[in-house]
Amino acid sequence: MRGLFKGAPIAAAVLAGALALGGCSSSGGKKAEEKATGDGGPRLKVAMVTHSGPGDTFWDIVQKGAKAAAAKDNVDLLYSADPDGGKQAQLVQTAIDQKVDGIIVTLAKPDALKDVLGKAAAAKIPVVSINSGAEVSAKLGALVHFGQDESVAGEAAGKELARIGSRNALCVVHEQGNVGLESRCAGARKTFGGKLQNLYVPGTDMPQVKSAVTAKLQADKSIDGLLTLGAPFAATAVDAAKDAGSTAKVATFDMNKDLIASIKSGAIWFAVDQQPYLQGYEAVDELWLFKRNGNVLGGGRPVLTGPAIVTKDNAASLAEFANRGTR
Repeated sequence: MRGLFKGAPIAAAVLAGALALGGCSSSGGKKAEEKATGDGGPRLKVAMVTHSGPGDTFWDIVQKGAKAAAAKDNVDLLYSADPDGGKQAQLVQTAIDQKVDGIIVTLAKPDALKDVLGKAAAAKIPVVSINSGAEVSAKLGALVHFGQDESVAGEAAGKELARIGSRNALCVVHEQGNVGLESRCAGARKTFGGKLQNLYVPGTDMPQVKSAVTAKLQADKSIDGLLTLGAPFAATAVDAAKDAGSTAKVATFDMNKDLIASIKSGAIWFAVDQQPYLQGYEAVDELWLFKRNGNVLGGGRPVLTGPAIVTKDNAASLAEFANRGTR
């Protein structure tokens, strides 16, 4: 699960998404579209509406997966995002008004999306959820959820944090109210065995994140571990530890190109990878399969894309994929 990284790109994402949702699909007429799909069906239009967007390395990977599947299936993919639950719901409503063939949505703040997803169901628009909200996905009418079980992922992180020798750690939460992030910390707390407390930081402002982590490390010299909940925050945590003169070991959820290098160098001890490329890819593919052949993956359960633990031992094997922006 991931939340915000930068504020300005989010605003751009919302504008771009709104413009995209307001646009038309490719021209060429119905016959041309049917020929292009290769299966005799018309070109589909799918909206992906998330709680974070361009400028966040995690969501860039999600989009790459979605775009790859859309190209394969000849789907017109429309992307928009907003971190505010109410505004995200408005973007979903825009997609409904445009009569899209399917909607992909994140459920970081599910209560804000409950009503609008009910409207999607009433309009007979199939919905797939990704990344966050696995526990409420089916209740809100989604066909299937693609992501990792955040509690299970947290438990894996807690075990690994203990294995590397940490006993007093911080779980750095960059978006209050995000159910997935809270589940990660809670899961880690179950298996850690030591003291693990949440530290809430302003995720849209990385200098402030650094200041908050630095201050906490300076105030409590016994802290020996930092567990961040997104790859960009791991690098900031490393800098904060240096500024505080702390030897706390840094670990994180999620990956990007720079993170692989940091794991290989030993600056970051491990990452919990939920394979975001798969989340975007499989969500688009599922909607295409459902519309074309009535297929639903998962047998009524979430389809898990993680967790996988990436350490110095296996980071090199993923470097090629990270460098091209798919891991």
